[in-house]
Amino acid sequence: MKNHRYVDLKAIAWHAMEKYGFTPRFPTPVIREVNAIHERTFPAGQNDTGDLRTLLWSSIDNHDSMDLDQLEFCERGQDKEIRVRVAIADVDVYIKKESQTDQHAAHNGTSVYTGIETFPMLPERLSYGITSLLPGQDRIAVVIEYAVLPDGGFRPLGVERALVCNKAKLVYEEVGEWLEGTGPIPRLVQEIPGLEEQIHLQNEASQLLRKQRRELGALELDTIEAEAIVEEGLVTDLVVRRQNMARCVIEEFMVAANGTMVSSLGNAGIAMIQRVVRTPRNWGGIVMTAAAYCENLPSQPDAKALAGFLIRQKEADPERFPDLSLTVVKLLGPGEYMMLEPGAPPTGHFALAVIDYTHATAPNRRYVDVINQRLVKSVLERGKSPYTPEELIEQSAWLTDREKAAKKVQRFMRKAAAAVLLRDRIGGTFDALVTGASDKGTYVRVISPPAEGRVVQGEQGLRVGQKVTVRLVHVDPYNGHIDFECIGSLK
Repeated sequence: MKNHRYVDLKAIAWHAMEKYGFTPRFPTPVIREVNAIHERTFPAGQNDTGDLRTLLWSSIDNHDSMDLDQLEFCERGQDKEIRVRVAIADVDVYIKKESQTDQHAAHNGTSVYTGIETFPMLPERLSYGITSLLPGQDRIAVVIEYAVLPDGGFRPLGVERALVCNKAKLVYEEVGEWLEGTGPIPRLVQEIPGLEEQIHLQNEASQLLRKQRRELGALELDTIEAEAIVEEGLVTDLVVRRQNMARCVIEEFMVAANGTMVSSLGNAGIAMIQRVVRTPRNWGGIVMTAAAYCENLPSQPDAKALAGFLIRQKEADPERFPDLSLTVVKLLGPGEYMMLEPGAPPTGHFALAVIDYTHATAPNRRYVDVINQRLVKSVLERGKSPYTPEELIEQSAWLTDREKAAKKVQRFMRKAAAAVLLRDRIGGTFDALVTGASDKGTYVRVISPPAEGRVVQGEQGLRVGQKVTVRLVHVDPYNGHIDFECIGSLK
């Protein structure tokens, strides 16, 4: 190994957070306020709080996640329906509007996961502790309930407050491999009576929901976001989290839960924040992209036609599909938050193929979810909305900006980590795919490790999708730069 100067990736992460307008350190008044909070006990029957602790609740998340926002439970209903309950951590019960902690969370807007350092939206005593739905702990929650229909649609059943208790903290990879038949049954699933049947029922419900959304035109996108594996401060590898059946369970349950939240707020006639991806303005660019693959899309935006094209390309060329996905994502345009007035038609989410959608299932990690939680609790308590429409408009714009900034931090840190991993391989050669070729520069994605960089020599004549051999010529972790020379083309 070459004698390189030590690169402090944590310091780089802190600098990136500040560069993009975040406050990475919790101010002293916030810490003081949080340390003064007393964990509360909620006896059954208090006010509007029910007791659902006996249900076989479980969570599925990343292996190292401590900020658990949601639990799931299913049971069979009438007429072949599957009744789903999703319990969401009640963050608002501890964090009051306009408190010091609330103002800090509103400013940052989101937790930022860089792979090197995690910057939680709320202090760890809250998000990793008393507001986290940790196993074996009685917690107050907002429970969203809906029925999954035999055809894959869902019927909102309502929202309530209840006591819950997580019986098992499960891991995406372990559950996914088991459901897909490539791994053993997870230990907790095997040991806890009824949990195996419960997870199979959750998977059944999610597959129904997924089939319905795909038929409506939900887009199957698969972009590559490499995560750094760090051991004792050193980057040892880059890995890509694979979509699997366990992740699909949570994704489908959250889409339906968020739709149910919109339904509950809409029926109450109060203004809310919706999550939207507009009908693509640059549909022409998507049509041209499809034409490059010898596919014809309609001249007007058509989610079903685009979804079909993506499915066919994923099956035909899985290696290049992530780069096609990224191109389509850019042409679709970013997601955003918008205030929705009572009775007004929702904008909808083009990529998910849903009309009623918001973010309300991750209040430990996203501030917009805290806002929507407060809104629905005001409905349950038959009180006045805690936010004016003007406040919701302002918050929507700010939180959209914070989400974009968080993605910039994460993207920069992926490049910085990759630069550190590769700096001992200057002069080495790699197989790569061309991901961008324009006047602004030519870029490639290395197949292994999945690092991205710019071609600074030999880039003439390269085209997007072409498979090439590149030589690594320079890395700069502090600026997130990785430079290559193209030395050949592959078939």
